[in-house]
Parts: sequence; structure tokens; C-alpha cells
Amino acid sequence: MFEKVLIANRGEIALRVLRACRELGVRTAVVYSAADADSAAVRLSDEAVRIGPAPSRRSYLNAAAIVEAARQVGAQAVHPGYGFLSEDADFAEICAQNGLTFIGPRPEVMAALGDKSSARALMSRAGLPLPAGSVEPVPTADAAVEVAAGIGYPVIVKAAAGGGGRGMTVVWTPADLPRAYAKTRATAQKVFGDDRVYVERYLTDARHVEVQVLCDAHGNGVHLGTRDCSVQRRHQKLIEEAPAPALSAATLDTIAETALRGALAVGFTGAGTLEFLVDAKERFHFLEINCRIQVEHPVTEMITGIDLVHEQLHIAAGTPLRLRQEEIRLHGVAVECRVNVEDPDRDFAPTPGRLERFVPPGGPFTRVDTHGYPGYLVGPHYDSLLAKVAVWAPDRELALNRLERALDEFDVAGPGVRTTIPFARRVLDDAEFRKGRHHTGLVDRLLTAPPADTPDPPVTAVTATRPSTTADRPMSD
Repeated sequence: MFEKVLIANRGEIALRVLRACRELGVRTAVVYSAADADSAAVRLSDEAVRIGPAPSRRSYLNAAAIVEAARQVGAQAVHPGYGFLSEDADFAEICAQNGLTFIGPRPEVMAALGDKSSARALMSRAGLPLPAGSVEPVPTADAAVEVAAGIGYPVIVKAAAGGGGRGMTVVWTPADLPRAYAKTRATAQKVFGDDRVYVERYLTDARHVEVQVLCDAHGNGVHLGTRDCSVQRRHQKLIEEAPAPALSAATLDTIAETALRGALAVGFTGAGTLEFLVDAKERFHFLEINCRIQVEHPVTEMITGIDLVHEQLHIAAGTPLRLRQEEIRLHGVAVECRVNVEDPDRDFAPTPGRLERFVPPGGPFTRVDTHGYPGYLVGPHYDSLLAKVAVWAPDRELALNRLERALDEFDVAGPGVRTTIPFARRVLDDAEFRKGRHHTGLVDRLLTAPPADTPDPPVTAVTATRPSTTADRPMSD
């Protein structure tokens, strides 16, 4: 095992990795920007190195500064968390050139899988089903029109180098395709520095189901079941659960086994996630593979009892996989809600500000991953994720009730600060969601429908004295 790991990230995932390292007796160092000088990760880490000002490109995306920080503190490995440089093959290669272990797949594997067009080709050769569409990038708008005519509308134009829900445009009619093609290429060039795009059939009313895998450098691998991430807004996940509900056991097993086969076929190592779309007839189609720890990994940990970050560290250190597929058991249901500092009533606009009150929920089988604390300043520079509330229960109904209870308890307040908790409550109250029959169109449906009128609860000793949350009352400036 490593003696010291540099954590090249911030926020809740930096704390998550820090705690896992500490539990394994590994010393930690974190990098931080000027905006994060007062972060919990900086306070709790054994060492901290300031690497630049607030803008990401000058701090958390500054590969040279991160590698230099690792050299200064004498780290043997770098954990990239998620986002930022976590799936950057060039950064992984720079780490290797400087004698640092990148906690993730090998650079050449990451490069091949990070290119969505390349990943489609690799997974197709491994026998994974794909949505109908182009395997290679589509070079012109005319070529895109030809592909779409062959597979039928609607289609989706995707950036080959895309990720994080960006660089995708859904097209419903042939007349809209040339403009969408040009727009997606321009966005891809601006965001990813690569304007290649491909076209595939857009599956409506589909479920977004993913499979967690762990693979070592010795050819061993296991899957840890499925997660459903269909509650999305603009391809950004809001609520996740494990296992995926309302699918047959045979389908769940087949998806999981297929995902593991694909990961092993391409020489994947570490913790990864293969994403699929599942249609109403339970036919599934490969979307992409994520070469990092996922934001939603807690729900898998809660139904398996397996610490995924521990396993990442062991695998990166060269230890053969400590798990066997027949030993893995899935117990109960876990559901996670992301709490973002955004205003759902203003198109989910970020609402940065200082937290005057911050009291996360507690109770049995309730987990909160957060970097927030009273007095913490939520700045405008980074992702708006403030916390993840995850719960476990023996069955889905109790898990959803437990999550509702936890969100009701979450007390977040500050001048101008809003959170997505009120919208999460709307999702949890939705009849189709409660039945597990929802799909990726759920959020759009809720956003276009007016909220149901609900009477104010009677004032009782409990409701009168319970601290108000941002969902209960407006904050004064």
C-alpha cells in the first residue's frame, strides 16, 4: 500500500478519499485553490498545497502544478476523484512519467475509452449492444443526415470527446439536424478542444441504468450490481438508487454480466461504471464507460458493504482483487439525492453564498457526504453540489420514505442561498417514480407541469419549533 496519496480534487469527494486513506493508514496531502483555503479537506489532511487561484484552469486543471505538489510532499500516488482531471489520459501519462501512480486505468486505456466513438467501437467488438448509429465520427452535416435517415428519428448528436452531460443535442426532425450538427461541433470544440461528433438513435422513454465494476491488473474483475440514474436534468443526475427498480432479475443479471465482460475485454483497471439505456421491453444499449469513481457510488456501497475507494487504492497499489463474484451479495435498497446550491424556480441557477445554518440529517441508515459546514462560503467557481444524502432500507418503499424524512430534516440557510431539496421532494412524491416506472423524461415532465397545490400543515409544537429549511421559507438578502 502507498505511504502517501495526493488528492487532486476538492469538495465532498476530497473528503471521501481522505477518509478512506486514513482508514487504511495512508497519509494524505490535498491540493487547493485560493477559494478553498478554508475547506474541510485542507483542515483534515496531513498536508495541503496551494496550487493556484480560484479558476479551475489555473488550479484543479493545472496538471503541472498538481504533479509538482505531489513531488513536494513525497506522494507515491495521485487520486483524481471525479470531474477535473479524473478522466484525462494526458494527466495520467504525466503522472506515470513522473513516477506517480495514477489511481485509475492505464493512460492508453483511458484515452481509448474517453473517446466516445472509440469506446463504441471497442464495446461493439466485445459484443455489447449499441444504439443504432455511427461507430466512427461523422465528418459532415450531409453525412449526419444520411446516418439519421438510415436509423430513424429522433437522433442525438454527441461529441466524441464529450462527458459530464455536455456536448449532446437531441434532434427530432430532419430539418433541424444540420443546425444541431453545427451547434454540437462548435460546443465540442469550445469545451473539449475536439469537434468530432457522432450520431445515434435517441431512445425515448428509456431508463438510464449503470453497472459498477472493479477490475485489477491481473485480469480479475467483479461487478457490484446496477444503479438507476434516470432522474436527470439536462443529462445531470439528481437522484440515484441501487439496484435499478422494476426490472426483472434476469435483465439485471444480464446487464451486469455484460458490463463486466466489456470492461475486462478492454483491459480496464480500477473502479469504473458502464452506462446503458434500457427501453420499455428491457432491451439495453451501451452508452459509455466512466473511468473513475462516480458521484453516486455511496448507494452501491450501502447495498454491498464494500468500500469502493478502499478497493481503488488496493488495486492501484498492485494488490490482486480481494473480491470474488460469488461472494458479493446485494442487500436491500439504497437511494441518494444530490443537494445542489441552485434555485429550481430560476431554471436551477446557482445561488452561491455563505451558509449561516448547516445541519445535515441523521438517523438510522442515513449517510451524508458533504464538505459544507456553518460559515462555509459556497463560491461561484465550481460545481454546485453541496451534499449527497443517501439512505438504505430493506425495501424501496421504506428507502424512499426514509429519504423524504432525511430531506425534511436537512437545515440549510444563508443569504440568497437556495437548494434543490424542494424539487427533490416533488420527484419523491411523483406516482410513477414511486412505482419505479419512471424514465429519463421524468424531470422534464415535472418541470412543465405546475406543482400540485398542497395545504400548509397545521401549526403544532413540532412544526412551529422545527428549524426552517430553504424549502420552507425565503431567505432575506
